[in-house]
Amino acid sequence: MPQKNLHIIIAEDDEDDADVISEIFNNNPSFAKVSLVANGEELLHFLKNAANANPDVILTDINMPILNGIEALQEILNHNDLKNIPCFVYSTSINPSYKQKCDVLGVKGYLIKPYSYEAFAEIPKTILSSIEE
Repeated sequence: MPQKNLHIIIAEDDEDDADVISEIFNNNPSFAKVSLVANGEELLHFLKNAANANPDVILTDINMPILNGIEALQEILNHNDLKNIPCFVYSTSINPSYKQKCDVLGVKGYLIKPYSYEAFAEIPKTILSSIEE
């Protein structure tokens, strides 16, 4: 049974990509809430703020200012209250060392940031099928 009414938080510093990815998740009926932050530091602030309920899914870009996606995930996945949230990263490049770090951390999926809107639209499907396993 696919999950519905999911809350995803997305960390993305590129405004154009952020617009596209949040629109795609907002248009997906399985996701009821989309929160957007601009970097890893904001992601951690959101997650550690007791006023915010924990999201069901975390999607983060890797290359961001202040705190990058991998640095943020290292902190998230070492945090007892957060480490069970499925985390996904996406990046424009397949950097083997990043992918290896993600695998070691226990990231659920390493997605390549697409160039077309249609390909972006596949991201929620990939995430949903991965968390249903």
